[in-house]
Amino acid sequence: MIDKTREIALKVLYKVDKEQAYSNIALNQMLKENKELTTKDKGLISEITYGVTNWKLTIDAIISKYSKVKIKKISPWIINILRMGIYQIIWLDRIPKSAAVNESVNLSKRYGHISSANFVNAILRKVTKEDYIEFTQIENPIERISKMYSMPIWIVEQLIKERENIEEVESICKELSERPNISVRRNNLKIDKKTFEESLTKNKIKFQNSEINSDFYILEGIKNIEQLDLFQKGYLTVQDISAGLAVYYLQPKSGENILDACSAPGGKTTYIAELMGNRGRIEAWDIYEHRTNLIKENAKRLGIKIIHTEEKDASIYYSKYKESFDKILLDVPCLGIGVIKRKPDIKWQKNPEDIQKIVEIQKQILETCAKYVKSGGSIVYSTCSILKEENQNVIQSFLEKNTEFYIEKNCNKDVILEILPTNKQDGFFIAKLSKK
Repeated sequence: MIDKTREIALKVLYKVDKEQAYSNIALNQMLKENKELTTKDKGLISEITYGVTNWKLTIDAIISKYSKVKIKKISPWIINILRMGIYQIIWLDRIPKSAAVNESVNLSKRYGHISSANFVNAILRKVTKEDYIEFTQIENPIERISKMYSMPIWIVEQLIKERENIEEVESICKELSERPNISVRRNNLKIDKKTFEESLTKNKIKFQNSEINSDFYILEGIKNIEQLDLFQKGYLTVQDISAGLAVYYLQPKSGENILDACSAPGGKTTYIAELMGNRGRIEAWDIYEHRTNLIKENAKRLGIKIIHTEEKDASIYYSKYKESFDKILLDVPCLGIGVIKRKPDIKWQKNPEDIQKIVEIQKQILETCAKYVKSGGSIVYSTCSILKEENQNVIQSFLEKNTEFYIEKNCNKDVILEILPTNKQDGFFIAKLSKK
């Protein structure tokens, strides 16, 4: 008898592996197709899917230890069955090893053949938690960090190159391997702080108000947040505190004309509107219609009416916008290294050659959109990456060429923030530039 929850998790992982699907999209699609699943079933499917995606490098190192067949030669179905089994044995204490092994063998009989089942059985019976502990003893620091925290070698090497501090790099990689929290933003247009917190308590949701920005809350023990009445009525938006800080430092004011040039899906755009009191005008650009539609959907749910979407490429110059905006938010495309804990697929879909490609796009967007800001206006440049090449280096290069801009100060300190990932917020970079 095949366990359906594990079979669904296997199908999701196969899609991620063979069709280059994003794990969260493939997972959501599969859960929608299987409406009869219980909350517990959905939880296990999500846990296995996320866990295997996140820990793939480490798990494959354990498979290589016991398998005479190279990883690339093992069928996609069987390799993912092995990954699922190992993840359960090492990381899920509540599942007995016998259950993890037996369910994996049953799956391999359906998605392989008898020899596949024997192969899976032989490997999984050898696996123990000690296999992971062995990685802590690796002498080469780059290899040790890579295998302990399932981080591609190139990312570890890039972080070491930029920071020259092994302890700091290990701390970053450890944080990026942890499970993310759920952070939400209260919609101040629809609900006040006291009523919002009372509503969370009424719904038996544990929460912690952010010390950095009181509009934000970390929620505990919540699943299917989009099904919540609070979400559907537009009282909250799922957004990380770091992302919200980019908008906070933009300091949008009621009545201003603001551009959010890389705006989809609209989390920051809608926060700008909320801080403006829904008065003024926001131009929200993105390249594709399906992405600008997401902005519209978010704005409608939140009761926002000042956002005007357009399908535009922020790297292309449009002369009619010259010196038109009071403020501009540029949350530019990036490698996303700071949000790996939320999107572990990033680790396996990016490579070192992508750094220079993305940096050129970032520079082009900043150079182009800088022409749209009024004299005395300001730009916030932000990324959800923590690589200096995408952040500090881009800003430095821009300022050297554009002497009419300078880094704005707040309390006599430059508004240029590097936020490293922690258990409370994502890794992020923010720089505020003002035009003389």
